[in-house]
Amino acid sequence: MQQDRKIRYITAFLFLIMAAIVLFAANICIGSVKISLGDILRNLLGEKIDQTTERILWDIRLPRTLAALILGGALALAGYLLQSFFHNPIAGPFVLGISSGAKMIVALVMVFLMGRSIKVTSMALIFAAFLGAMISMGFVLLMSRKINNMAMLVVSGVMIGYICSAITELVVTFADDADIVNLHNWSRGSFSGMTWDHVAVMTGVIAAAFAVVFLMAKPLSAYQLGDAYAQNMGINIRLFRTELVILSSILSACIVAYAGPISFVGLAAPHIVKSMLGTTMPILMIPACFLGGGVFCLFCDLLARNLLAPTEISISTVTAIFGAPVVIWIMIKRNREKIF
Repeated sequence: MQQDRKIRYITAFLFLIMAAIVLFAANICIGSVKISLGDILRNLLGEKIDQTTERILWDIRLPRTLAALILGGALALAGYLLQSFFHNPIAGPFVLGISSGAKMIVALVMVFLMGRSIKVTSMALIFAAFLGAMISMGFVLLMSRKINNMAMLVVSGVMIGYICSAITELVVTFADDADIVNLHNWSRGSFSGMTWDHVAVMTGVIAAAFAVVFLMAKPLSAYQLGDAYAQNMGINIRLFRTELVILSSILSACIVAYAGPISFVGLAAPHIVKSMLGTTMPILMIPACFLGGGVFCLFCDLLARNLLAPTEISISTVTAIFGAPVVIWIMIKRNREKIF
């Protein structure tokens, strides 16, 4: 039995790694301008290729593909942390209103600063998104003191998300036309426009958050077995929950700041990975969720760019098409478990 589990874990990780490599290569090669793997390898070895192709490769395709991999992984990891926090399989940054709160503050910053011709830095956007995420999560945590039912608490998060979205729409109404275009393009969700500076900043922030989450694998495993068990293991529940909230908000903020609000990845990817592994062990789920989220976003971004080319579909549209059925499957499965 133990040997079978090890084989399953190894198979799942190998599949995720191979899928990430294949989709990474496909995202670089496939597009309005085709780039062969031979050209990419020759350029990486220092040989000269067509100048236009080289610029597309290094200035557009590579930063965008890396961003999709990194941000997708961060979004799935944020979803896993929130599902562990609430002990609820349909908790996620988008569902709980965290993405909407981050979107609201980023929209306010973009309208206020860009309307005054002030340059907005990457770190400023991340900080604004983090502030918005913490505001939304703060309201959810305040509600948790009044509501003990986790399902109702998730519904409260959805309502908070709607309120934040309404405020964002109100901000857009009074924004200048140029700002409205920028906000509209950003709010639809997209990995386009990524630069190497963006990739460097997001990599640093997400790598630090990932390292902290990985170090929390053991206490997270105890927390999943219940508050009483975790306290007996010497875990400060209140402090641990605060850490989970902050880390999930940082991860969610990075995605919203750079790619806009992206739906269903943080909800669907952890469940797909859990089905592949057949376990909820954090030591395995944390890296697997990151890989799974990256693979999911690479696949969806590839479709978004090429399905109706030259028109690019919103990334959230594609993630919803593939993510929503997973949510429906989760609800049906839980309902069956309650019946039997």
